[in-house]
Amino acid sequence: SNIIVIDVATQQFWTASLNTLSTNLKEQLQATNMNFYQDEDALYVIGGYAFSESQNDHVTFDKLTSIQVPNLIDAVINGTSITSNFKQIANPIFQNTGGQLGKIGNEFYLIGGQVFTGRYNPMNNPTFVQNYVNKVQKFTIDNTGTQLSIANYSFVEDLVHLHRRDYNLVPQVFPNGEEGYTISSGVFQINADLPFLYPVDIKASGYFPQTEFNQYLSNYHSAKVGLYDGADNKMHNLFFGGISRYYYDGTNLVQDDNVPFVKTISRTSRLSNGDLSEYKLAVEMPNLKGAGAEFIPNKNLPHYTNEVIKLSEITATEFVIGHIYGGIDSPSINPFSNNETNTTSAGATIYEVKLIKNGVLGQSRIEEKNDFTFTVSPNPTKENAVSIQFYLPYVATLDYFVTNESGQLLDDGEIDGLKQGNNSMTFNLVNSEDKMQCITFILDNKFYCTKKVIIN
Repeated sequence: SNIIVIDVATQQFWTASLNTLSTNLKEQLQATNMNFYQDEDALYVIGGYAFSESQNDHVTFDKLTSIQVPNLIDAVINGTSITSNFKQIANPIFQNTGGQLGKIGNEFYLIGGQVFTGRYNPMNNPTFVQNYVNKVQKFTIDNTGTQLSIANYSFVEDLVHLHRRDYNLVPQVFPNGEEGYTISSGVFQINADLPFLYPVDIKASGYFPQTEFNQYLSNYHSAKVGLYDGADNKMHNLFFGGISRYYYDGTNLVQDDNVPFVKTISRTSRLSNGDLSEYKLAVEMPNLKGAGAEFIPNKNLPHYTNEVIKLSEITATEFVIGHIYGGIDSPSINPFSNNETNTTSAGATIYEVKLIKNGVLGQSRIEEKNDFTFTVSPNPTKENAVSIQFYLPYVATLDYFVTNESGQLLDDGEIDGLKQGNNSMTFNLVNSEDKMQCITFILDNKFYCTKKVIIN
């Protein structure tokens, strides 16, 4: 494996072998699905999944590595030693692949992900062990000395809403000006091998599932970028290709539970009142590209510390917002379900992405929304049995989860005897010491609704 430095302006590249590094470093740095965040000159890399020759198995690494990016670039270009640009420590909390790493204030946020051990296969044969992390983990990093250290560790856990990996963590500016992140979609639901559709907002004050909104056109890790229009207080997120449960065939929105590769370029927007919407752009990716790709934003543009681009501060009418690098190229939409995994390949093209202000570009708003809800009474309650009422627009599976305030799963199941229209039932809470329980209903593996019940 090599480190590659690419100059997109001159179309030159330079390489350096990882073999000069220690075993722990070179094994982690050739991994896939690592968690990473660049903080000024330091790039932090956590976990990742790969074959470990020293352990003779495919593993999820338990390492945090810091990389001094400018110095490393100079060393690779000049052909000098690269070893002094790396530091690494091990800790069980870093054993994570498929999550995302961000930063709010002085704290790093390691969000979601999984621990995956053994050789992956797409048919669920017993060659691996997989455990979701289900957490937002927070800590600070001290990189000032000769060795790394972390402090101020804390976490919140939620086996329903944070059961996610291989999602897009999109940096945000919220309507009140607060910086944070949004978990966009991701896989897989506890009760179905299908993506989540609703987002979860991540702020310094906690995590906030936005179950009233579903995102249909991008459901897996792909190239993405956040753009904030300060003049109108609107937050826009662009998603380039990838993998999705839904795609358009002409004007028809097609649901494909095989979750295929797509060409779609889509946008979600958050208005000043917090309302969310989704749009399909008329332009598409050149082929089935974008899944697993990264968007490298143009840092010469005005931007927030979390890399959201400040649209309203840009006076040019046409400008480069960044580049798309890497990812998976697929010749067909469903290679995994058709036993054609050998036909996919790593993307070998870098795409420059330009934004043209006020350009005429067709877009279609996705009118699908989550109107499913239910009521719980009495709430607060002194009894374990409560009354639940809800309206079903059509009859479909209705699953439920009961969790406590710590996000631990207390009960789950499926509700039978449903009818189209108004429904009423008695629901039994879990007999426990918990003074608050959350009931989550999932209609048709699409529409989530969670209610908190206070127990006196």
